[in-house]
Amino acid sequence: MFLSFLIALTGCSKKTSTPQDELDRKFTEMMKGVTLMGRSTRLSDDKVATGEKYVIEGVSKVSGDTWLFRARFNCCGQNNVVLPLPLTVKWAGDTPVITLTDLSIPGMGTYTARVLLYRDQYAGTWSGKHGGGQLFGSIVRNQ
Repeated sequence: MFLSFLIALTGCSKKTSTPQDELDRKFTEMMKGVTLMGRSTRLSDDKVATGEKYVIEGVSKVSGDTWLFRARFNCCGQNNVVLPLPLTVKWAGDTPVITLTDLSIPGMGTYTARVLLYRDQYAGTWSGKHGGGQLFGSIVRNQ
């Protein structure tokens, strides 16, 4: 009798996976050890800048729509500084969209952006103190 009770109790405590859990799992894998390599534009200029890259060591869900991105930057006079950035990720169906609004990044400035990620590509908009524009490129696995 007691054994039946324990088995029933164990079965009740299991969390069933939801479609959102699966999206979150895939997003975590997608953003593990990658570099967003691409280009950007400025609204005030017709030229396309070359050689932008954003190294993402990984992401983890904090709660709700908030994710902690571990991103590698060259800032504050130091190379390859890993900054933990709490960012909001919204979902457009099965597509994650990174959103930040007036986020202050130490040593770099304050930025607003919307960046859509799909398969091995990204695209979005950005703005900061000195302007804004678009950004786009490929999501590349780090070696």
